[in-house]
Order: sequence, then C-alpha cells, then structure tokens
Amino acid sequence: MNYDLTNAVEILNKENYTCVLCCGDDKYTSSKRGVKPLIDWLESGIDFNGFSAADKVVGNAAAFLYVLLGIKAVYAPVISEAAIHTLKENGVEIQYDLAVEYIVNRSGDGNCPMEESVKGISDPEKALCAIRKKLKELMNIG
Repeated sequence: MNYDLTNAVEILNKENYTCVLCCGDDKYTSSKRGVKPLIDWLESGIDFNGFSAADKVVGNAAAFLYVLLGIKAVYAPVISEAAIHTLKENGVEIQYDLAVEYIVNRSGDGNCPMEESVKGISDPEKALCAIRKKLKELMNIG
C-alpha cells in the first residue's frame, strides 16, 4: 500500500469521517454520506490528480467519481463488484476488505439508488450525468 493510501486509511479508521483523500501533506476529509463529498470535491475545482482515497463504502457511482477526480488508489472496507471493475478498467489501485454484489440502500431493502443510476454505464462522464440526475430526483423526493 502506498504512503498516501496508508495515511488515508489511518485517518478514516481513527476519525469519524466517511471519506478521506491524501497526497503528501494535503488532506481532505468529509463526514457526508454517499457520493456527496465526491461531488463536492469534483465541483470544487481542486486538482485531486494523484491523490489516494479511503472511503467507508464504494459503489460503482463512487468509483466513477474517483476516476473523474483522478484518484490513483482507493481503499474501502466494503466495495461493489461493479466498482472494482470500473476502478480496474481505469487504472486505479484498489484495496478492500469485502467485495459485495451490490451496495444496499440505506433502508436495507434493495440496491443503492446511486449504484442503480450507473448500471450499464461504462463512461465516467455519462455516469456523472446519471448521478447528478438521480441526486436531483432524490432531493425532490426528500
């Protein structure tokens, strides 16, 4: 495991964050759930190319966002099989504890809506459009 990834994992495990990005002395953390921190970072204009990430749960939507952010390595205690495929296809190093068929929604009774939103998509830009559309739908519901 590279230094940045090791550092991100340590911070994720010690603190109450959902997601940590590290590159050298630069660290970004979030306690937001789902793909929200990744969308925020993508929209921030910060160059995350070459960063490593530790994330509590990585589904395929998150995997596409990591690719768009230029993340070089990702660790997750839980990751979906589709996310593994997306990250590998895009040259991202992956470390994980448990691979699952799909990420479960917060109610525990079905697929994560973000994971569903990118089903059958292989292009990260198209995935981003689908994720934004689904987030907008979910915000209008809730």
